[in-house]
Amino acid sequence: MAKEWIAVLRAADAAARWHVHQRRKGAAEEPYMNHLLEVAMLVAKATDGKDPELVIAALLHDAIEDQEVPKSVIAEGFGEDVAGLVAEVTDDKTIDKQERKRLQVEHAPKKSQRAKILKLADKTSNLRAIAASPPPDWSVKRRLEYVEWARQVSEGLTGVSQWLEGEFEQAAKEAERSTVFHR
Repeated sequence: MAKEWIAVLRAADAAARWHVHQRRKGAAEEPYMNHLLEVAMLVAKATDGKDPELVIAALLHDAIEDQEVPKSVIAEGFGEDVAGLVAEVTDDKTIDKQERKRLQVEHAPKKSQRAKILKLADKTSNLRAIAASPPPDWSVKRRLEYVEWARQVSEGLTGVSQWLEGEFEQAAKEAERSTVFHR
């Protein structure tokens, strides 16, 4: 068990270093690491802490997409299983944004069970961020469109964790409510 904890902390350290200059898009401009930790926590709770490699993948889930960390570097440091999970939830940034969003909806039901948990945790964290600190340049319409799109993606991610699905739905409702009554 101690080995798994050390690996999780090594992953948190790597994520913090790789994303050190990245901030969330919200008005509060939180460090991006907050998002990675929240996704990891959601994954840990959804799996009752029984899948440390999935928690590691949660910490590293945006490394390829946002920081261009090669999959091979993740595999070398954290194993092929983790690298494969990160790659499975990574968008191809060479594709147009609208097409990437469409593909997320299309591919969600085809993902592995573990990748579905990770993807649902990521969407839950993103919706929580929209509710708490929306990007200042996002109109109400854009925020509501994001919530609707996230719901479409989540439809393909069901059946992996009833608890996490509940957290997602609560986050979606809060994000919608925040467009009317922002705190």
